[in-house]
Amino acid sequence: MPNTGPDTPLAGFRVVELARVLAGPFAGQILADLGAEVIKIESPEGDGTRQWGPPWVERDDGSREAAYYHACNRGKQSVIADFTQADDLDRAKALCARADVVIENFKPGTLAKFGLDYESIAATNPATVYCSISGFGQDGPRHSEPGYDFVIQAMSGLMSITGDPDGEPMKSGVSMSDLACGLWSANAIQAALLMRARTGKGQWIDMSLLDCSVAMLANQAMTYFASGKNPPRKGNSHAQVVPYGVYEASDGQLVLAPANDRLFAALMHAIGRDDLAHDNRLRDNAGRIEHRDWLEAEIAGEVRQWTVDDL
Repeated sequence: MPNTGPDTPLAGFRVVELARVLAGPFAGQILADLGAEVIKIESPEGDGTRQWGPPWVERDDGSREAAYYHACNRGKQSVIADFTQADDLDRAKALCARADVVIENFKPGTLAKFGLDYESIAATNPATVYCSISGFGQDGPRHSEPGYDFVIQAMSGLMSITGDPDGEPMKSGVSMSDLACGLWSANAIQAALLMRARTGKGQWIDMSLLDCSVAMLANQAMTYFASGKNPPRKGNSHAQVVPYGVYEASDGQLVLAPANDRLFAALMHAIGRDDLAHDNRLRDNAGRIEHRDWLEAEIAGEVRQWTVDDL
């Protein structure tokens, strides 16, 4: 059910979503969760993810949609429109003209053919906040190319730092580039609405999967800028924190992540190795990084003597 009660943060805002698959719909879902009225305009065939099953979500009337679709389309109203049909196109234009926000993730230039691009909508309603999501941005050298999460994870460098040290680059377990772009889009849309409250003017947000994915490199990117070295894959270890990872107990696995000196000392006390907490070589994180292999082996040997619950 839509979360559009009067006490929700975005109550009273209308969003028209001309988006499919994940990044755009995820942004729309975030706004719906915050109370906006979100109208999703779909082609007669529907968002392609409706058929990305199994598994399926079954309805009482016998219809079904893929679980994937439900993961990013909660709380929306669906409207069917075939842009090649004049009546449907007029209806879509009318909805956009009355919207506070329009979200779209068509290939750049596509919606201009139907008068649904930013310039056309803003000419009717200059207060519209219009968010375009694409693989590479609206005007870059690769703007005309489609953007796919797997490809973007590889191009951005995310895959180069994900996976085991001796293994191949790995993508994340979810479509991280799509999801990050959806999050950044929802954030940018709300910032634009705040700006509109001060100026009365809308704006065009140009959001790309590649930009958002590069932004997520965070400390790994700064490691490169500071050292000039490409950060390696470290599996479940942390580039800047030791110890940090998955350890084998006597009856299973557990994660240890003591991220500061106090927590490191507490962990060493818990496993009966106060000597490590008092070892001058390990007195700070830099020392623990320097002695990473030896320290992790010492801790692994101790952890194997404990059960998961006891530790």
